[in-house]
Amino acid sequence: MYFILIKQFFRSKTVLLAFGILMVLGFLSIGTGKQFLTQKQEVIAKTTVQQQKHIERQTHLYKDDLGLLLYYLKFSFINPVNSLAGISIGQSDLNSHIQNVTILNLEGQKYDTDLVNPMRLHVGNLDISFLIIFLFPLIIIALNFNILSEEIENGTWKMIVIQGKSSFQYLLKKLSIRVFFVLSILGLLLLLAKITLNIPFTKGFLQIVLMSYLYLLFWFAICFFVILLRKSSNTNAIVLLSSWLVLVVFLPVLINNYVTNKYPVEEAFTMTIKQRDEYHKKWDTDKKETIKKFYAHYPQFSNYQLQEEGFSWLWYYAMQQMGDDESKQERDAMYNKIEKREKLSKSISKFFPPLQVQLAMNDIANTSLTHQVNFLNATTKFHEDLRLQFYPKIFDKKPANSIDWKQYKPEFYKSETTFNLYNNIIYMSCIIILLISFGVIRNKKFFN
Repeated sequence: MYFILIKQFFRSKTVLLAFGILMVLGFLSIGTGKQFLTQKQEVIAKTTVQQQKHIERQTHLYKDDLGLLLYYLKFSFINPVNSLAGISIGQSDLNSHIQNVTILNLEGQKYDTDLVNPMRLHVGNLDISFLIIFLFPLIIIALNFNILSEEIENGTWKMIVIQGKSSFQYLLKKLSIRVFFVLSILGLLLLLAKITLNIPFTKGFLQIVLMSYLYLLFWFAICFFVILLRKSSNTNAIVLLSSWLVLVVFLPVLINNYVTNKYPVEEAFTMTIKQRDEYHKKWDTDKKETIKKFYAHYPQFSNYQLQEEGFSWLWYYAMQQMGDDESKQERDAMYNKIEKREKLSKSISKFFPPLQVQLAMNDIANTSLTHQVNFLNATTKFHEDLRLQFYPKIFDKKPANSIDWKQYKPEFYKSETTFNLYNNIIYMSCIIILLISFGVIRNKKFFN
């Protein structure tokens, strides 16, 4: 019987079409991920070379004045791209992963990013996470919506019952074939992605695999629940497609709008304006007042005195520093709201698996908005370390050639993943168990 069911399944044109669609789109999604990773890795490699050339050129032009040299000199801080980003690109194609900063005011430099084709932004990326979250459920629906209703409508279900065989086991056999088929395709695509994208066999990769399989089982559980309602094939198809539309499209948009309105980030605009305004106002402000605030921030530099006449690098860099200090409150408020947005989204997503899987994959691959904020905070520390290194040398009027510039190479950000697998699988597992249990209990008499 099992062999016959397998034979009937693979004779279906729907199965061949589903296999073709998933494989073609799977290859395209892997290609998209490969292109993304290659582009980012090439930029990182070029940055290392370009910084060395940049330092050599600038130190040759401004070797007599260290303050002027550091006005132009840029230092690179790199957020290395995780190979798992090829599976879940997230927002990493929008956010800059390389910060080229001078020791001038930082906030205006943080948000410089690459130029991106707006049409590409509008369309988005066909990565593997998109394939898993959006398209795999449609294939599961197409393969399962009529596995019981078709038997009833064709009159073959009565024959199965009359033969005295377990009708429930028969239904489970049909469903298990489809489960094995879909999960095998997913496994094949993930294996190809691992090889093509050079993804190491790490904890993060296993977490993505587990979340992906659990998500597909969630959709099989929904299909199992709906087909046990014993409605017509057309009704099953409408109910399942409506479920897909609500869970995958409508609810994520609704949740996003709710979170955005609950925590509006108006500080993003006010921070930029205040940082620029406070910096420019210092040209017309008493220099002593600026220096006083600078000493309050850096008491270790209070021994450096402001010259009464002429231009002073002490005053100029103090003025630059004030631009960041005056906008710090808005910056912290903005980052705090972004963090609250992420926490609220993750809390709500526990009950909506499509959104949960998307956030989880971005978290594992370090392509989430939280990861970008952490990188920007690390950039602030990197920038502060540079200032503390160079301020004394500038104020002491050291010559530029007194510094060993060869030691200044691009630095790399070391990220820490806080993804908790248990918290992410427990709720989805409970939803799957509830759907299956309720469907079986409700139809206990039907299968006797």
